Amino acid sequence: MRFLAALVLACVLGASPDVLARSTPDAAAKDREALSVTHHTKMIGGREIAYTATAGYLTLPDYEGKPRARMFYIAYTRTGVDNPAERPLTFSFNGGPGSSSVWLHLGALGPRRVDMGPEGFDQRPPFALVDNEHAWLDLTDLVFIDPVTTGYSRPVEGVRGSEFHGVRQDTQAVGDFIRLWTTREARWASPKFLVGESYGTTRAASLSGYLQETHGMYLNGILLISPILNFQTARFDVGNDEPFWNFLPTYTATAFYHGRLEPALQRNLEATLEEARRWASTDYLLALSKGDRLTPRERTEIARALSRYTGLSPEFCERSNLRISIFNFTKELLRAERRTVGRLDSRFKGIDRLAIGNNPEWDPSMIAIEGPYTAALNDYVRRELGFESDLPYEILTGRVQPWSYGDYENRYANLAETMRRAMSKNPSLKVLWACGYYDLATPFFAAEQTAAQMQLDPELRGNMEFHYYESGHMMYIRRHDLEKLKIDIAGFYSRALEAARTP
Repeated sequence: MRFLAALVLACVLGASPDVLARSTPDAAAKDREALSVTHHTKMIGGREIAYTATAGYLTLPDYEGKPRARMFYIAYTRTGVDNPAERPLTFSFNGGPGSSSVWLHLGALGPRRVDMGPEGFDQRPPFALVDNEHAWLDLTDLVFIDPVTTGYSRPVEGVRGSEFHGVRQDTQAVGDFIRLWTTREARWASPKFLVGESYGTTRAASLSGYLQETHGMYLNGILLISPILNFQTARFDVGNDEPFWNFLPTYTATAFYHGRLEPALQRNLEATLEEARRWASTDYLLALSKGDRLTPRERTEIARALSRYTGLSPEFCERSNLRISIFNFTKELLRAERRTVGRLDSRFKGIDRLAIGNNPEWDPSMIAIEGPYTAALNDYVRRELGFESDLPYEILTGRVQPWSYGDYENRYANLAETMRRAMSKNPSLKVLWACGYYDLATPFFAAEQTAAQMQLDPELRGNMEFHYYESGHMMYIRRHDLEKLKIDIAGFYSRALEAARTP
């Protein structure tokens, strides 16, 4: 009541912005009124875990305390923990840009998950939400953040959404949310982690610098799920040959999965991918760099080798000028069967109206997850978490476009350099890279190349680790990889926390 009275008095007296800024606890009180708090118990990691779920809004102020946006979040905190320094805290978000946090939340990290069957192929409405025995709550508290214009998050009246739609703007908004939530919940003493997926890894790398340099918040770990930090590796632009050789091993993995490689390459996936890596980074890279200086004989030899590692015909490889873009590949590989393959997960098959053309009509792997996760989220938030809103929950929206790359205009955004600086300033910061072999959105070899080009000091290179999964962009939709991811993550948290305790 004191805060409310102070705000009323300030308004009546025409108080200065400084006085209003000191009255911002009223915003916290309003936020608390909009929160739904529920209590639960689940079996996770073989143990019974009691936790509190909080769903609702945090009002994001500008530097002077004026509201800019209401950001929706869902937090899970374990009950019975008295000392926050003993309990890790993890902030989670997905990508797009334009994606809510639903995928990591209801796919891998949260106490409930969408049941997609053993391989992730089950998609029979109305879909099912089940307990997630591989949730991360036995390891860490979790806060799932929906960036502005995603989920239920919206700018306040008078503020344009475009003020949040860009690399720098998004980093600032999410970073300021993290600072404010951590402050309100008295969690500055907790070990802190970020986990992002897809563009969320770009955001995480950018946040590693922003949180450290702007708010003095040092992280213990960053988890990059299906990472993309250097956009030059994924932009199929004329004059940019980086994607063609960085995508090649994923083309090989996809052809392996669909049985399109020669018998010698169909025996062992790991061995075949290692061979594809070597060829892509040597003969193929050299051939691309030579361009029109290739002799006819060299061009024929490269086309044959490219055919060998992609499952496409030598003629198609030659007609493509030895440069196979992602959508040409997803349309061509199974063209004889009148099928396409997925971009997010190339194990999936799609059916186009026509078997001609260079681009598929749609991504069958995106369609497979969109319906189940949308239905699950809308049901779960209202029925189990008790949060009610008539706003549409923006699962994955185009309303954030155009996305501003600001400082990166006229060049490719590369946030790996931001992360390198953060790791150099904070030598105990650990980074995990989790990659799916069948991910054509953010290929594993491109992630490896990005890490190799960071020019990280030799003493710090051991702070990074890679893990691989025989699935796609959302490796956790495959039950075996959901289990493997949890095992890999548990080891990472243990090592990161041990590094924090070791002088």
